[in-house]
Amino acid sequence: MKDRSADLPGALETCRAIAQGEWSAEAALRARLDRCAALEDDLGAWVHIDAAGALAAARALDQGAVRGKLHGVPVGVKDIFAVRGLPWRCGSPIWRDRVADFDAGAVALARQAGAVILGKTETTEFAGYQPARTRNPVVPGATPGGSSAGSAAAVAAGMVPIALGTQTSGSIIRPASFCGVVGFKPSFDLIETGGISVFARSFDTVGVFARTVPDAALAVEALSGLELQPEDGMGAIALSTLRSPVWDAASPEMQTAWVEFTDRLALRTRLRHAPFSEGLYDAMAGIPALHARIMAAEAAQALAYEAMIAPDQLSQGLQAQIAQGAAQSSAQRHADRAQMIALRQRAMAETRPGDIWLTPATPGAAPPFDSGTGDPIFNRIWSLLGFPCCTVPILRDPARRPMGVQVVGRHGDDRAVLSVAHWLLERFGAGV
Repeated sequence: MKDRSADLPGALETCRAIAQGEWSAEAALRARLDRCAALEDDLGAWVHIDAAGALAAARALDQGAVRGKLHGVPVGVKDIFAVRGLPWRCGSPIWRDRVADFDAGAVALARQAGAVILGKTETTEFAGYQPARTRNPVVPGATPGGSSAGSAAAVAAGMVPIALGTQTSGSIIRPASFCGVVGFKPSFDLIETGGISVFARSFDTVGVFARTVPDAALAVEALSGLELQPEDGMGAIALSTLRSPVWDAASPEMQTAWVEFTDRLALRTRLRHAPFSEGLYDAMAGIPALHARIMAAEAAQALAYEAMIAPDQLSQGLQAQIAQGAAQSSAQRHADRAQMIALRQRAMAETRPGDIWLTPATPGAAPPFDSGTGDPIFNRIWSLLGFPCCTVPILRDPARRPMGVQVVGRHGDDRAVLSVAHWLLERFGAGV
Protein backbone atom coordinates (compact mmCIF):
# COMPACT_ATOMS: atom_id res chain seq x y z
CA MET A 1 0.00 0.00 0.00
CA LYS A 2 1.20 3.48 -0.83
CA ASP A 3 2.32 5.61 2.13
CA ARG A 4 -0.59 8.01 2.55
CA SER A 5 0.38 9.47 5.89
CA ALA A 6 2.99 11.97 4.74
CA ASP A 7 0.35 14.37 3.35
CA LEU A 8 -1.25 14.90 6.78
CA PRO A 9 0.52 16.83 9.53
CA GLY A 10 1.90 15.03 12.56
CA ALA A 11 0.99 15.71 16.16
CA LEU A 12 3.40 18.61 16.73
CA GLU A 13 2.45 20.20 13.41
CA THR A 14 -1.24 19.80 14.22
CA CYS A 15 -0.79 21.49 17.60
CA ARG A 16 1.13 24.35 16.02
CA ALA A 17 -1.42 24.87 13.24
CA ILE A 18 -4.31 24.94 15.73
CA ALA A 19 -2.47 27.30 18.10
CA GLN A 20 -1.73 29.71 15.24
CA GLY A 21 -5.30 29.63 13.94
CA GLU A 22 -4.35 27.95 10.67
CA TRP A 23 -6.50 24.91 11.41
CA SER A 24 -9.17 23.85 13.85
CA ALA A 25 -9.38 20.71 15.96
CA GLU A 26 -12.51 19.78 14.04
CA ALA A 27 -10.77 20.15 10.68
CA ALA A 28 -7.83 18.07 11.91
CA LEU A 29 -10.22 15.36 13.03
CA ARG A 30 -12.25 15.36 9.83
CA ALA A 31 -9.09 14.80 7.78
CA ARG A 32 -8.38 11.67 9.84
CA LEU A 33 -12.00 10.49 9.62
CA ASP A 34 -11.79 10.77 5.83
CA ARG A 35 -8.65 8.63 5.89
CA CYS A 36 -10.37 6.05 8.06
CA ALA A 37 -13.37 5.94 5.73
CA ALA A 38 -11.09 5.34 2.76
CA LEU A 39 -8.94 2.59 4.28
CA GLU A 40 -10.63 0.88 7.20
CA ASP A 41 -12.53 -1.73 5.20
CA ASP A 42 -9.23 -3.07 3.88
CA LEU A 43 -7.17 -2.76 7.07
CA GLY A 44 -9.49 -3.55 9.96
CA ALA A 45 -7.47 -1.39 12.35
CA TRP A 46 -10.40 -0.31 14.52
CA VAL A 47 -12.75 -2.00 16.96
CA HIS A 48 -14.85 1.17 17.06
CA ILE A 49 -14.52 4.64 15.55
CA ASP A 50 -16.34 7.17 17.72
CA ALA A 51 -16.93 9.82 15.08
CA ALA A 52 -19.77 11.57 16.92
CA GLY A 53 -17.97 11.66 20.28
CA ALA A 54 -14.71 12.78 18.72
CA LEU A 55 -16.39 15.56 16.74
CA ALA A 56 -18.12 16.82 19.87
CA ALA A 57 -14.79 16.84 21.72
CA ALA A 58 -13.03 18.66 18.87
CA ARG A 59 -15.72 21.33 18.69
CA ALA A 60 -15.50 21.87 22.44
CA LEU A 61 -11.74 22.34 22.15
CA ASP A 62 -12.23 24.89 19.36
CA GLN A 63 -14.47 26.95 21.62
CA GLY A 64 -12.02 27.13 24.52
CA ALA A 65 -8.43 27.87 25.42
CA VAL A 66 -5.53 25.57 24.60
CA ARG A 67 -5.77 22.60 26.94
CA GLY A 68 -2.30 21.07 26.82
CA LYS A 69 0.42 19.37 24.80
CA LEU A 70 -2.01 17.31 22.68
CA HIS A 71 -4.60 20.02 22.04
CA GLY A 72 -6.69 18.89 19.07
CA VAL A 73 -4.58 15.82 18.21
CA PRO A 74 -6.63 12.76 17.18
CA VAL A 75 -5.48 9.69 19.11
CA GLY A 76 -6.25 5.99 18.78
CA VAL A 77 -6.41 3.79 21.88
CA LYS A 78 -5.67 0.06 22.03
CA ASP A 79 -8.72 -1.91 23.09
CA ILE A 80 -7.29 -3.12 26.37
CA PHE A 81 -7.61 0.43 27.77
CA ALA A 82 -10.92 1.46 29.30
CA VAL A 83 -12.40 4.44 27.43
CA ARG A 84 -15.62 5.79 28.84
CA GLY A 85 -18.65 4.96 26.68
CA LEU A 86 -16.71 2.81 24.20
CA PRO A 87 -16.34 -0.96 23.77
CA TRP A 88 -13.77 -2.67 26.00
CA ARG A 89 -13.44 -6.12 24.44
CA CYS A 90 -9.72 -6.87 24.81
CA GLY A 91 -9.82 -8.86 21.59
CA SER A 92 -11.94 -11.57 23.20
CA PRO A 93 -15.50 -12.81 22.58
CA ILE A 94 -15.86 -13.07 26.36
CA TRP A 95 -16.19 -9.27 26.53
CA ARG A 96 -17.91 -8.72 23.19
CA ASP A 97 -20.73 -6.69 24.80
CA ARG A 98 -18.74 -4.81 27.46
CA VAL A 99 -18.69 -1.02 27.40
CA ALA A 100 -16.38 0.88 29.77
CA ASP A 101 -17.96 3.37 32.15
CA PHE A 102 -14.68 5.14 32.99
CA ASP A 103 -11.37 6.17 31.42
CA ALA A 104 -8.10 4.40 32.10
CA GLY A 105 -5.62 6.73 33.77
CA ALA A 106 -3.56 7.18 30.60
CA VAL A 107 -6.69 8.00 28.59
CA ALA A 108 -7.84 10.56 31.16
CA LEU A 109 -4.38 12.17 31.07
CA ALA A 110 -4.51 12.30 27.25
CA ARG A 111 -7.91 14.02 27.39
CA GLN A 112 -6.62 16.49 29.99
CA ALA A 113 -3.80 17.32 27.56
CA GLY A 114 -6.36 18.09 24.84
CA ALA A 115 -6.28 14.84 22.87
CA VAL A 116 -9.33 13.89 20.82
CA ILE A 117 -9.98 10.17 21.31
CA LEU A 118 -10.94 8.91 17.84
CA GLY A 119 -11.73 5.37 18.92
CA LYS A 120 -10.50 1.93 19.97
CA THR A 121 -7.89 0.06 17.92
CA GLU A 122 -7.72 -3.69 17.48
CA THR A 123 -5.66 -5.81 19.84
CA THR A 124 -4.74 -9.46 19.91
CA GLU A 125 -6.63 -11.56 22.46
CA PHE A 126 -5.93 -9.96 25.87
CA ALA A 127 -2.74 -8.51 24.31
CA GLY A 128 -1.32 -12.01 23.86
CA TYR A 129 -0.33 -13.85 20.71
CA GLN A 130 -3.65 -14.78 19.06
CA PRO A 131 -3.73 -12.57 15.92
CA ALA A 132 -6.22 -9.76 15.45
CA ARG A 133 -7.98 -9.19 12.13
CA THR A 134 -5.84 -6.13 11.31
CA ARG A 135 -3.77 -6.16 8.11
CA ASN A 136 -0.38 -4.58 7.55
CA PRO A 137 -0.88 -1.32 5.59
CA VAL A 138 2.64 -1.20 4.13
CA VAL A 139 3.43 -4.88 3.46
CA PRO A 140 0.50 -6.52 1.63
CA GLY A 141 -0.31 -9.98 2.92
CA ALA A 142 1.86 -9.62 6.04
CA THR A 143 1.04 -9.43 9.72
CA PRO A 144 1.09 -5.97 11.33
CA GLY A 145 2.52 -7.68 14.41
CA GLY A 146 0.97 -7.76 17.84
CA SER A 147 -0.37 -7.21 20.26
CA SER A 148 -0.89 -3.53 19.42
CA ALA A 149 -1.81 -4.39 15.84
CA GLY A 150 -4.50 -1.79 15.25
CA SER A 151 -2.54 1.06 16.81
CA ALA A 152 0.52 0.41 14.64
CA ALA A 153 -1.55 0.00 11.48
CA ALA A 154 -3.66 3.10 12.15
CA VAL A 155 -0.56 5.27 12.49
CA ALA A 156 1.15 3.70 9.48
CA ALA A 157 -1.95 4.33 7.35
CA GLY A 158 -2.28 7.95 8.50
CA MET A 159 -5.57 7.37 10.33
CA VAL A 160 -4.16 9.03 13.45
CA PRO A 161 -0.85 10.77 14.17
CA ILE A 162 -0.55 9.06 17.58
CA ALA A 163 -1.89 5.82 19.01
CA LEU A 164 -1.55 4.28 22.45
CA GLY A 165 -0.41 0.71 22.90
CA THR A 166 1.19 -1.54 25.48
CA GLN A 167 4.17 -3.88 25.55
CA THR A 168 4.58 -7.01 27.65
CA SER A 169 7.11 -8.82 25.47
CA GLY A 170 7.35 -6.99 22.13
CA SER A 171 3.93 -5.51 21.51
CA ILE A 172 5.04 -1.98 20.60
CA ILE A 173 8.49 -2.48 19.10
CA ARG A 174 7.53 -5.43 16.91
CA PRO A 175 4.40 -3.99 15.20
CA ALA A 176 6.10 -0.60 14.77
CA SER A 177 9.01 -2.32 13.02
CA PHE A 178 6.71 -4.40 10.80
CA CYS A 179 4.57 -1.38 9.84
CA GLY A 180 7.46 1.04 9.34
CA VAL A 181 6.63 3.58 12.06
CA VAL A 182 8.19 4.82 15.29
CA GLY A 183 7.34 2.80 18.39
CA PHE A 184 8.39 3.91 21.86
CA LYS A 185 8.20 1.71 24.97
CA PRO A 186 9.22 3.90 27.91
CA SER A 187 10.91 2.74 31.07
CA PHE A 188 8.78 0.25 32.97
CA ASP A 189 6.14 1.93 35.16
CA LEU A 190 6.70 5.41 33.71
CA ILE A 191 3.07 5.75 32.57
CA GLU A 192 -0.01 4.95 34.63
CA THR A 193 -1.52 1.51 33.86
CA GLY A 194 -4.73 1.72 35.93
CA GLY A 195 -7.80 0.81 33.88
CA ILE A 196 -5.83 -1.35 31.45
CA SER A 197 -6.39 -5.09 31.18
CA VAL A 198 -3.44 -6.83 32.82
CA PHE A 199 -1.49 -9.64 31.16
CA ALA A 200 1.79 -9.79 33.09
CA ARG A 201 2.13 -7.15 35.80
CA SER A 202 5.94 -7.36 35.95
CA PHE A 203 6.26 -6.23 32.33
CA ASP A 204 3.10 -4.46 31.07
CA THR A 205 4.12 -0.96 29.91
CA VAL A 206 2.16 1.79 28.17
CA GLY A 207 3.80 3.16 25.04
CA VAL A 208 3.03 5.00 21.82
CA PHE A 209 3.18 4.86 18.04
CA ALA A 210 3.89 7.88 15.84
CA ARG A 211 5.44 8.85 12.52
CA THR A 212 8.29 10.82 14.10
CA VAL A 213 10.29 10.58 17.31
CA PRO A 214 9.33 14.10 18.49
CA ASP A 215 5.66 13.17 18.10
CA ALA A 216 6.20 10.02 20.17
CA ALA A 217 8.02 12.09 22.79
CA LEU A 218 5.16 14.61 22.83
CA ALA A 219 2.63 11.88 23.62
CA VAL A 220 4.68 10.43 26.46
CA GLU A 221 5.33 13.91 27.83
CA ALA A 222 1.58 14.42 28.06
CA LEU A 223 1.09 11.12 29.89
CA SER A 224 4.11 11.30 32.20
CA GLY A 225 4.66 14.99 32.97
CA LEU A 226 8.32 14.69 31.96
CA GLU A 227 10.19 16.78 29.39
CA LEU A 228 11.32 14.26 26.78
CA GLN A 229 11.76 16.09 23.48
CA PRO A 230 14.97 14.89 21.76
CA GLU A 231 18.03 16.95 22.47
CA ASP A 232 20.31 18.13 19.66
CA GLY A 233 23.59 16.29 19.14
CA MET A 234 24.94 13.23 20.86
CA GLY A 235 26.38 15.09 23.86
CA ALA A 236 27.65 12.71 26.52
CA ILE A 237 25.86 9.71 25.04
CA ALA A 238 27.98 6.57 24.76
CA LEU A 239 26.57 4.87 21.65
CA SER A 240 27.27 1.24 20.84
CA THR A 241 25.84 -1.52 18.68
CA LEU A 242 24.79 -4.89 20.03
CA ARG A 243 23.89 -7.83 17.87
CA SER A 244 22.23 -9.28 20.97
CA PRO A 245 22.58 -12.73 22.56
CA VAL A 246 19.70 -13.87 20.30
CA TRP A 247 21.47 -12.83 17.08
CA ASP A 248 21.09 -16.32 15.61
CA ALA A 249 17.32 -15.74 15.46
CA ALA A 250 17.81 -12.90 12.96
CA SER A 251 16.96 -13.72 9.36
CA PRO A 252 19.72 -13.63 6.74
CA GLU A 253 18.13 -10.45 5.38
CA MET A 254 18.25 -8.78 8.78
CA GLN A 255 21.83 -9.90 9.39
CA THR A 256 22.96 -8.47 6.06
CA ALA A 257 21.07 -5.20 6.55
CA TRP A 258 22.42 -4.88 10.09
CA VAL A 259 26.05 -5.28 9.08
CA GLU A 260 25.62 -2.72 6.28
CA PHE A 261 23.92 -0.29 8.66
CA THR A 262 26.51 -0.57 11.42
CA ASP A 263 29.32 -0.11 8.89
CA ARG A 264 27.73 3.13 7.69
CA LEU A 265 26.97 4.24 11.22
CA ALA A 266 30.64 3.85 12.16
CA LEU A 267 31.47 6.45 9.49
CA ARG A 268 29.07 8.96 11.07
CA THR A 269 29.90 8.71 14.76
CA ARG A 270 32.31 7.19 17.23
CA LEU A 271 30.96 3.89 18.53
CA ARG A 272 31.84 2.56 21.98
CA HIS A 273 32.06 -0.97 23.26
CA ALA A 274 28.72 -2.36 24.46
CA PRO A 275 28.32 -1.62 28.19
CA PHE A 276 27.78 -5.19 29.34
CA SER A 277 30.38 -7.50 30.81
CA GLU A 278 30.88 -10.88 29.20
CA GLY A 279 29.22 -12.51 32.19
CA LEU A 280 26.09 -10.36 31.99
CA TYR A 281 25.93 -10.75 28.23
CA ASP A 282 26.01 -14.52 28.62
CA ALA A 283 23.32 -14.34 31.33
CA MET A 284 21.10 -12.34 28.99
CA ALA A 285 20.91 -15.32 26.67
CA GLY A 286 18.62 -16.99 29.20
CA ILE A 287 16.27 -14.02 29.57
CA PRO A 288 13.85 -14.91 26.73
CA ALA A 289 12.98 -18.21 28.41
CA LEU A 290 12.84 -16.58 31.84
CA HIS A 291 10.58 -13.83 30.54
CA ALA A 292 8.24 -16.37 28.92
CA ARG A 293 7.91 -18.36 32.17
CA ILE A 294 7.13 -15.31 34.30
CA MET A 295 4.74 -14.01 31.65
CA ALA A 296 2.83 -17.31 31.64
CA ALA A 297 2.64 -17.47 35.43
CA GLU A 298 1.35 -13.92 35.71
CA ALA A 299 -1.10 -14.35 32.81
CA ALA A 300 -2.60 -17.35 34.62
CA GLN A 301 -3.29 -15.06 37.57
CA ALA A 302 -4.43 -11.99 35.61
CA LEU A 303 -6.87 -14.01 33.47
CA ALA A 304 -8.09 -16.33 36.22
CA TYR A 305 -11.64 -14.95 36.02
CA GLU A 306 -11.93 -15.35 32.26
CA ALA A 307 -10.46 -18.85 32.46
CA MET A 308 -13.05 -19.71 35.11
CA ILE A 309 -16.20 -18.32 33.46
CA ALA A 310 -15.52 -19.05 29.79
CA PRO A 311 -12.49 -21.30 29.19
CA ASP A 312 -13.92 -22.48 25.88
CA GLN A 313 -13.88 -18.91 24.58
CA LEU A 314 -10.13 -18.56 25.04
CA SER A 315 -7.90 -19.47 22.10
CA GLN A 316 -6.03 -22.74 22.31
CA GLY A 317 -2.74 -20.89 22.47
CA LEU A 318 -3.84 -18.77 25.42
CA GLN A 319 -5.32 -21.78 27.19
CA ALA A 320 -1.97 -23.55 26.85
CA GLN A 321 -0.07 -20.50 28.12
CA ILE A 322 -2.35 -20.18 31.15
CA ALA A 323 -2.03 -23.91 31.87
CA GLN A 324 1.75 -23.67 31.63
CA GLY A 325 1.80 -20.76 34.05
CA ALA A 326 -0.60 -22.35 36.51
CA ALA A 327 1.44 -25.56 36.57
CA GLN A 328 4.66 -23.88 37.68
CA SER A 329 5.86 -24.90 41.11
CA SER A 330 6.37 -22.52 43.99
CA ALA A 331 10.10 -23.16 43.83
CA GLN A 332 10.19 -22.26 40.12
CA ARG A 333 8.30 -19.03 40.68
CA HIS A 334 10.50 -17.99 43.58
CA ALA A 335 13.64 -18.74 41.57
CA ASP A 336 12.40 -16.91 38.48
CA ARG A 337 11.45 -13.76 40.37
CA ALA A 338 14.75 -13.74 42.23
CA GLN A 339 16.62 -14.12 38.94
CA MET A 340 14.61 -11.31 37.32
CA ILE A 341 15.36 -8.93 40.21
CA ALA A 342 19.05 -9.87 40.21
CA LEU A 343 19.34 -9.29 36.47
CA ARG A 344 17.66 -5.90 36.72
CA GLN A 345 19.99 -4.84 39.50
CA ARG A 346 23.06 -6.15 37.70
CA ALA A 347 22.17 -4.45 34.42
CA MET A 348 21.75 -1.11 36.18
CA ALA A 349 24.99 -1.58 38.13
CA GLU A 350 27.05 -2.39 35.03
CA THR A 351 25.73 0.49 32.90
CA ARG A 352 26.02 4.24 33.31
CA PRO A 353 23.65 7.12 32.54
CA GLY A 354 24.04 7.92 28.85
CA ASP A 355 24.86 4.38 27.77
CA ILE A 356 22.75 3.74 24.66
CA TRP A 357 22.95 0.71 22.43
CA LEU A 358 21.37 -0.32 19.14
CA THR A 359 20.07 -3.78 18.36
CA PRO A 360 17.64 -5.26 15.81
CA ALA A 361 13.98 -4.64 16.60
CA THR A 362 12.80 -7.93 15.11
CA PRO A 363 14.26 -11.02 13.45
CA GLY A 364 13.35 -9.54 10.08
CA ALA A 365 10.52 -8.02 8.07
CA ALA A 366 6.86 -8.76 8.75
CA PRO A 367 6.09 -12.45 8.14
CA PRO A 368 2.94 -13.64 6.32
CA PHE A 369 -0.37 -12.87 8.01
CA ASP A 370 -1.28 -16.52 8.48
CA SER A 371 1.98 -17.28 10.32
CA GLY A 372 1.06 -15.34 13.48
CA THR A 373 2.21 -12.01 14.88
CA GLY A 374 5.97 -12.56 14.65
CA ASP A 375 8.65 -13.50 17.15
CA PRO A 376 9.35 -11.06 20.05
CA ILE A 377 12.72 -12.62 20.83
CA PHE A 378 14.64 -9.37 20.20
CA ASN A 379 12.36 -7.57 22.69
CA ARG A 380 12.03 -9.95 25.62
CA ILE A 381 15.41 -9.06 27.17
CA TRP A 382 14.66 -5.34 27.41
CA SER A 383 11.04 -5.91 28.49
CA LEU A 384 12.21 -8.06 31.39
CA LEU A 385 14.84 -5.51 32.40
CA GLY A 386 12.28 -2.70 32.14
CA PHE A 387 14.54 -0.62 29.89
CA PRO A 388 13.20 2.05 27.50
CA CYS A 389 13.25 1.14 23.80
CA CYS A 390 12.45 3.05 20.64
CA THR A 391 12.35 1.50 17.20
CA VAL A 392 12.91 3.60 14.09
CA PRO A 393 12.16 2.44 10.51
CA ILE A 394 15.64 2.59 9.02
CA LEU A 395 16.42 -0.82 7.54
CA ARG A 396 14.92 -2.51 4.49
CA ASP A 397 15.14 -6.04 3.20
CA PRO A 398 15.73 -6.75 -0.53
CA ALA A 399 11.97 -6.46 -1.14
CA ARG A 400 12.04 -2.97 0.50
CA ARG A 401 9.98 -4.14 3.47
CA PRO A 402 10.68 -2.14 6.64
CA MET A 403 12.77 -3.46 9.51
CA GLY A 404 13.44 -1.45 12.64
CA VAL A 405 16.56 -0.46 14.54
CA GLN A 406 15.86 -0.70 18.26
CA VAL A 407 17.43 1.99 20.45
CA VAL A 408 17.80 0.87 24.07
CA GLY A 409 19.00 2.57 27.25
CA ARG A 410 19.02 1.93 30.97
CA HIS A 411 15.94 2.50 33.11
CA GLY A 412 15.24 6.23 33.36
CA ASP A 413 17.23 7.22 30.27
CA ASP A 414 14.11 7.75 28.16
CA ARG A 415 15.16 11.15 26.82
CA ALA A 416 18.57 9.88 25.75
CA VAL A 417 16.92 6.94 23.94
CA LEU A 418 14.58 9.33 22.13
CA SER A 419 17.43 11.69 21.26
CA VAL A 420 19.45 8.91 19.63
CA ALA A 421 16.37 7.54 17.87
CA HIS A 422 15.63 10.98 16.41
CA TRP A 423 19.26 11.45 15.37
CA LEU A 424 19.22 8.10 13.59
CA LEU A 425 15.93 8.67 11.79
CA GLU A 426 17.04 12.10 10.61
CA ARG A 427 20.21 10.66 9.07
CA PHE A 428 19.20 7.18 7.95
CA GLY A 429 15.44 7.48 7.52
CA ALA A 430 15.52 6.89 3.79
CA GLY A 431 16.94 3.41 4.40
CA VAL A 432 20.48 2.12 3.99
